[in-house]
Amino acid sequence: MEQSNLSSREPVLEVRDLRKDFTIHVIGRHVEALNGVNLTVGAGEHVALIGQSGAGKSTLLRCVWRSYRPTSGHVWLRQRDGAQIDLATADDREVADIRRQQIGYVGQFLRAEPRRSVLEVVARAGIRRGAHEDDATDQAVTALREVAIGEDLWGTSPVVLSGGEQQRINLAAGTLYPPHLLLLDEPVASLDAGNRQRVLERIGHLARDGVAVLSVFHDLEAVRQLATRVVALCDGNVVADGAPNEVLELVAS
Repeated sequence: MEQSNLSSREPVLEVRDLRKDFTIHVIGRHVEALNGVNLTVGAGEHVALIGQSGAGKSTLLRCVWRSYRPTSGHVWLRQRDGAQIDLATADDREVADIRRQQIGYVGQFLRAEPRRSVLEVVARAGIRRGAHEDDATDQAVTALREVAIGEDLWGTSPVVLSGGEQQRINLAAGTLYPPHLLLLDEPVASLDAGNRQRVLERIGHLARDGVAVLSVFHDLEAVRQLATRVVALCDGNVVADGAPNEVLELVAS
């Protein structure tokens, strides 16, 4: 894995006064999903977003990933070479280039290329991040074993597998030759207890390897296990930002 040359004190991600509005034309309703959100994520830091459904957690991830274009504000990414780019205003070609090597997104659902096997889907994630094909395949084998995808499934199309299997394949691909910044949206939602723990352990290695992680979990035990910091959202606003135990206790009270 290519190591970042950034100081641990320099944030990889800086979100500043981020706002996202939606208009639901069918019912004529205007929704303010994010209302001036501010947060940072440093190298080797795992920041978990918590809050009720509709609080703005997944919207925030999608604004960083830029599947949603923010209404206003800034999403600064400090790249591996130290250069900064504002993902909120960058053009689509710049965003596509950044995604290929520096940002990863793991959601609940696998979006696999057609006619690709499980092993190819995972290995190609590494190739897109600059790995040689043979090295990427070797690492894909290791990743699939770590998330308990049996070798008998590696030649299969992932679209015929169960939701839990697809989610583990998605996580294996997202963490192969880890990107500079990884976004996780409920990556263990469909998993049983045994496979959930395997996936959490793989995610836990990321922060130790210097990856900046921004995640959404409804599973508070996963938050306690993984997060170095917790940001609580309510109605599109940050209502708490701090150490996991402190924020979780505050939200529970």
